Amino acid sequence: MLQTEKQYVQWQENETLRNALWLSESNHMPPARIVLVDDTTTADDAYRLACEGTSLLWHGDFHNARQLLQALGRRIDRTNERSEQRKIKKAANKPNTAKVKGIPNLFHQQRQLQAQRSRILSRLLLELDASYVSQLRRAPDVSAACTAAFGEIDEPCVLSFRDMQGALGAAGWREKGVPIDSLGLSIFPHYGVFAPTRHEYVQLLLDAPLPATHDVAYDIGTGTGLLAIILAQRGIPQVIATDLNPRSLACASENFARLTLSNVQLQQADLYPTDAPLANLIVCNPPWLPTKPSSPLEYAVYDANSAMLRGVLQGAKQHLAEHGELWLIMSDLAEHLQLRTRDELLNLFADAGLAVKYRLDTKPKHGRSQDDTDPLHVARSAEVTSLWCLTVINS
Repeated sequence: MLQTEKQYVQWQENETLRNALWLSESNHMPPARIVLVDDTTTADDAYRLACEGTSLLWHGDFHNARQLLQALGRRIDRTNERSEQRKIKKAANKPNTAKVKGIPNLFHQQRQLQAQRSRILSRLLLELDASYVSQLRRAPDVSAACTAAFGEIDEPCVLSFRDMQGALGAAGWREKGVPIDSLGLSIFPHYGVFAPTRHEYVQLLLDAPLPATHDVAYDIGTGTGLLAIILAQRGIPQVIATDLNPRSLACASENFARLTLSNVQLQQADLYPTDAPLANLIVCNPPWLPTKPSSPLEYAVYDANSAMLRGVLQGAKQHLAEHGELWLIMSDLAEHLQLRTRDELLNLFADAGLAVKYRLDTKPKHGRSQDDTDPLHVARSAEVTSLWCLTVINS
């Protein structure tokens, strides 16, 4: 659970006022209006109520709730297609300079549509007993998945059906893992920790020549621990991995333990470790898009005002040993979306007293970069992911 203080939601049921603990991974406030819905509720009625801001507490068959959620998604998509989405796609496919100038607007419009979609779908709610036990017909056992995602609770709760689905999906990833073919191993992400499903940058880390002296390395913002694992497998004697998110720390610790890595230490820290030797190598894969995340689950993708990137760069000189290197894994998607220019990025390097030693590039292979129906296809198809090797400028 990300909420620091408990919040409760209330609703009327059979002329009785009910209440339960409110859970929201997006930090949404408890809904003010709730109606009970079941198998007799039509998708059109549910969509109308959700669009009006009313939350829907499901009392029918579990699998029918999943079908209703899918029906709501189709109605949202059709509505968007008839309105803003059609304009966005039309502008995105115009092969002229107006198309390029309009890309930032396309990106922000897309985010607004996605946020609106998420709000509407999140209004389908599910009530669970203590320890996340569902009383719905044909309900699966969601207790273990929800406990792993949200923590233990000893009282009834209400959460969105989507959050519960997210917990089930994360449990699946955690069980089967994400294969990293170039390493010959799998990474097992936890709920709320960004899964390395895009891992074209792994080969960059394998190809980059290690500094002549490479006794100590840091992995800043380790997440699942993937970058630290690569450094450890490349023979660096001491790897210190840091993260601030307790979920990431638990996830990385589990992945390190699976591989019995004795040369990796884990530390909870805001960027740089404390009481650690200077690093010959610092590696970081910060969020690539310098705009505000709309929920805690977006922190791995969006970095308001490039705060994490700036922090890593500004702290590098203080934490690098002589002749040490900072390897920065960055996509240039922000540049194609006109959220940041290449000159602005280079100026951030220079302002931190760092110079570019070399850069390794790779093209993305994920499906969205090949999908020409994506409104942002122009930007995604031009994307390049780079390993920037930075060194301290001699004064």
